[in-house]
Amino acid sequence: MAITETNIQNALKELVDPNTGRDFVTGKSAKNIQISGNNVSVDIVLGYPAKSVMSDVQALVTNHLKQLADVGNVAVNIGSRIAAHKAQQGVTLLPNVKNIIAVASGKGGVGKSTTSVNLALALAAEGATVGLLDADIYGPSQPQMLGISGRPESVDGKSMEPMVSHGIQAMSIGFLVDVDTPMVWRGPMVTGALEQLLRDTKWRDLDYLVIDLPPGTGDIQLTLAQKIPVTGAIIVTTPQDIALLDARKGLKMFEKVGIPILGIVENMSTHICSKCGHEEHIFGAGGGEAMCKDYNVDLLGSLPLDISIREQTDGGKPTVIAAPDSKIAGIYKEIARNAAIKIANASLDHSSKFPNIVIQNT
Repeated sequence: MAITETNIQNALKELVDPNTGRDFVTGKSAKNIQISGNNVSVDIVLGYPAKSVMSDVQALVTNHLKQLADVGNVAVNIGSRIAAHKAQQGVTLLPNVKNIIAVASGKGGVGKSTTSVNLALALAAEGATVGLLDADIYGPSQPQMLGISGRPESVDGKSMEPMVSHGIQAMSIGFLVDVDTPMVWRGPMVTGALEQLLRDTKWRDLDYLVIDLPPGTGDIQLTLAQKIPVTGAIIVTTPQDIALLDARKGLKMFEKVGIPILGIVENMSTHICSKCGHEEHIFGAGGGEAMCKDYNVDLLGSLPLDISIREQTDGGKPTVIAAPDSKIAGIYKEIARNAAIKIANASLDHSSKFPNIVIQNT
């Protein structure tokens, strides 16, 4: 009995992508089904960067299709394509930036900047084109974390070329001022600087721009909510009750301004003694999970309190770069993939497909 395209589609409807929880037909990943005699080929195009799990997905689909009766050779071509998604209502997307991820925390000291840089590097390691904007005008830390020195160039005298490190594009006020120069600015100057850094940087075809926000819910966060097209926000917290109190405020702020919460990252969730191997929950246990249940959001991942994360980031080579095959780098990649999947399942932006309407006197 000859195999048909309907047979293949029905088979792929029964097969669930283990990363998204959706079958490959409903998720619109299965494309270009070709049948030649009893030989079958199909393209699986994932909506999220997934270099580290692509071979697993390819094997899953191949083995499933081989079980069909009368099927000969099976060729599964796998790749990913990142689409632009909607931002909050009334804010248009930036040119050359498909999706913006805001990384926020209610309070300082919870590892938000470390999470931001490793998240950006993890997305890039998974195959995406990524930028990182350091929005902490008063305390920029990304230049050191990325190991970048020097000033950005301006080819046209109006815009800045992003600095590049470890395969990602980056911009920070720290590239424009001396390390020991304090930014003694009032709110309007700070928000103006943020907008300039964002809009006057010549980002090059970014799938994701990660914005490392300062802690709190002040001027920068409000500017972000009102003027910058944010696809989704990630809240970083520790399990400590005090940190969770402030993290909840940050989450509620994004909800009020219509920015979706991609999920929560629980940092410093546990500490394993490097001498004896004893595990201890220094900042408490289960706080991130409880917060996720209270607000019906996802826990993207939990990271340990580990000296190597601090040492590697301080040295300008964050964990995803310094130890790409380590367990901790794997957690960062899982967090990045989970966030990207949440974005992939969100509504697409179709504004570029609508024609511009111009009214003229004739």
